[in-house]
Amino acid sequence: MAGPRASWKGYIKFGEVSCPVALYTAASSSERIAFNTLNRKTGNRVKREFVDGETGDPVEREDQVKGYEVENGQYIVLEPEEVAAAVPESDKTLRIEAFIPCSQIDTTYFDKPYYLAPDKMGEDAFILLRDGMKQEHVAGIARTVLFRRMRTVLIRPHGKGLIASTLNFDYEVRSSEKAFEDMPDLKIEGEMLELAEHIIGTKKGSFDASAFDDRYEAAVAELVKAKIEGRALPKKKAPVASKPRDLLQALRESAGIAAEGAKPKRTAANANRGAGRSKAAKRAVKSKQTAATPARRAG
Repeated sequence: MAGPRASWKGYIKFGEVSCPVALYTAASSSERIAFNTLNRKTGNRVKREFVDGETGDPVEREDQVKGYEVENGQYIVLEPEEVAAAVPESDKTLRIEAFIPCSQIDTTYFDKPYYLAPDKMGEDAFILLRDGMKQEHVAGIARTVLFRRMRTVLIRPHGKGLIASTLNFDYEVRSSEKAFEDMPDLKIEGEMLELAEHIIGTKKGSFDASAFDDRYEAAVAELVKAKIEGRALPKKKAPVASKPRDLLQALRESAGIAAEGAKPKRTAANANRGAGRSKAAKRAVKSKQTAATPARRAG
């Protein structure tokens, strides 16, 4: 069976050491369910067609050209050869410019992952780089032209090889300030916080990607099957957000405390996790706060 095809081949260089490498796509959406657009009346597939925005006439591919809007409705035409000439030339080399602690990596900047593997002629240098980064707990920052664009790439040890993640540029990543600007300045204390800590403690685990299925894909596949068989799927009720006055009661129920004075339920898997996690629940049970008056104050 033929192995995967490399998306890019070149060299990786750190200091004066270099070795030939290849990039392989690490994530693909090709297995996802795909839809076709149909004409509702005829059931036939709809073809995409480019038309002139003013005249409405179809525009053939050879008559289409890139344009940059400088004013409303005013464009600068960019010919294909002009765009190609403006693309930075590539020497096919991933030059590591710096090594940074893994703890400093902000995953918000991550774009696409690629597996980075060595050519047989450069295995010694490749393994040296991989093991050196593992030993120092660092990742490498490199830049090169990938797929006709200058890209910044984060390189990290990954199994027997390396993983290279292209990074979004700073101007592409939106600030979080706008997203969180309406967040109230509150501080939660007392029984509610203790119960939350208890619930989090009982659900601690480790990440296993295989344990998370694509429920959208499964749901669509089931919908298609149901349509073929001529049956309808039951409608699902939308979840209801917990109201502030119900939050304490919801926390108690989540922790297995049905009423004041009851002990939290513990599964066999969590029975021997230590007294530390049940301590918060015990303190919460003894609390005199009620669901109608949760302890909250401005921070």
